[in-house]
Amino acid sequence: MILSLLAGRPFETDPAPGPLLTPAPDQAPAPAPGVPNREVLDPDLVDQAQNAAGVDWASIVGYAGLVAVALALTLIAITTLWWMLYAWRSKSTYDSTAFSVEPQAPRHTFTLLVPGRHEEEVMGQTLDALAAQTHPYVQIIAIVGDDDPGTTAVVRAAAARHPDRIEVVVDDSVPKNKPKALNRALPLAAGDIVGVFDAEDEVHPELLRHIDSRFTESGATVVQGGVQLMNFRTTWWSLRNVLEYYFWFRSRLHFHAGAKFIPLGGNTVFVKRDALVRNDGWDAECLAEDCELGVRLSSQGEKVVVAYSPEFVTKEETPGTLKSFYKQRTRWNQGFLQVLRKGEWRSLPTRGQRLFARYMLAMPFLQAATGLLIPLSIFLILVVKVPTAVALLTFIPLAPTLVTVAVEIAGIGEFGRLYGQKVRVIDYVRLVLGTIPFQVLLAGAAIRAVFRELRGERGWEKTEHTGAHREEAAPTAAARVLEEVAA
Repeated sequence: MILSLLAGRPFETDPAPGPLLTPAPDQAPAPAPGVPNREVLDPDLVDQAQNAAGVDWASIVGYAGLVAVALALTLIAITTLWWMLYAWRSKSTYDSTAFSVEPQAPRHTFTLLVPGRHEEEVMGQTLDALAAQTHPYVQIIAIVGDDDPGTTAVVRAAAARHPDRIEVVVDDSVPKNKPKALNRALPLAAGDIVGVFDAEDEVHPELLRHIDSRFTESGATVVQGGVQLMNFRTTWWSLRNVLEYYFWFRSRLHFHAGAKFIPLGGNTVFVKRDALVRNDGWDAECLAEDCELGVRLSSQGEKVVVAYSPEFVTKEETPGTLKSFYKQRTRWNQGFLQVLRKGEWRSLPTRGQRLFARYMLAMPFLQAATGLLIPLSIFLILVVKVPTAVALLTFIPLAPTLVTVAVEIAGIGEFGRLYGQKVRVIDYVRLVLGTIPFQVLLAGAAIRAVFRELRGERGWEKTEHTGAHREEAAPTAAARVLEEVAA
């Protein structure tokens, strides 16, 4: 027995020894009950847990995207709603935006710059309206390209009709754009205030007398007048485009002026000539030269005031085609990005102004980002089972959006009353149904603007005009003045 133990061999009568290696899983004995750390993991359960962990990470990313879109849309909707309602927050604010009932005696001289490119259908009537201004000191400079014989013939004919007021300047710059045309005419401006109008503008004959009075009353360097698109029944998007202008000039620009940071409008804007000369005119490479000039002058501390009365707004038309509108909005957005990158807004004196400027000028980025994330959000909602909390968060933008639509419904009704336009039930229906498609359209234009700017594509995409806003049934106020003068 002892020898057998020393040799490591059992007695012949001993039972057969057990295996030295761990038995296979299907042969392993069941763990003793109550013994810790002896549980055996089921391989199928392990695989399921690993798969579940992967789905959770993907869901987290998707949920974060949904929440980000919801918060971004909510922020944009709330700020837009606040700007829309700014002028109506009190009676004093509302009244302060209007012209004086009786303008003061004229104390300034005016030079009006009217650039036009392939605008032979509308520019002649615009020049006639400007020539009918009742202000005694007005110089009008019509600017045409050297490669545009059609518009050149129209403006020369207008100059022949009004030789005491209209001059013609030929722009030979290459490539051509609006700021280059304005800079070409600036050295010839004789007035102490320079105003800009577009080729299709319908202008009230008393406008300049009220603008002159506003300069005298305020001591401002810049006065921004009102502009209003009129043809709200032309297309499904024209109704919303008309409302955009209504709230922009009626309310939002007054908020900007109060914040002392204002991107100027493209026309019916008046600037003291010495301020323009000191700043070398307009930025010839910027696609939003009006915004750039406003930001530059705001950053220099120049006083900018806004004056708005429905009677004296400059009337215009919406772009005639969806493609034209899309390109116009792309150009504006890209111009904002250029102004943001240029960085002159960093010279604004307060941090609040700089933050506001950054947010305002970065709006194309925000619209582009939300435009890209919206399809992703819709996909996740349809494919992924969204937790209740996340689903509720995605409905947050709905509240300010519904309030905005309600304000727009009231706005189109007020627009109709102010401008003598009958707003039909179908117009209200089109307004509501066009809410989401219009926002998608704006997001698409913002995305295109970002890609154009990244690729360095900065060609000027012109907006065509046909005169859809002009009243054909009755003579305009300017035409009536012309008839009286002729009589």
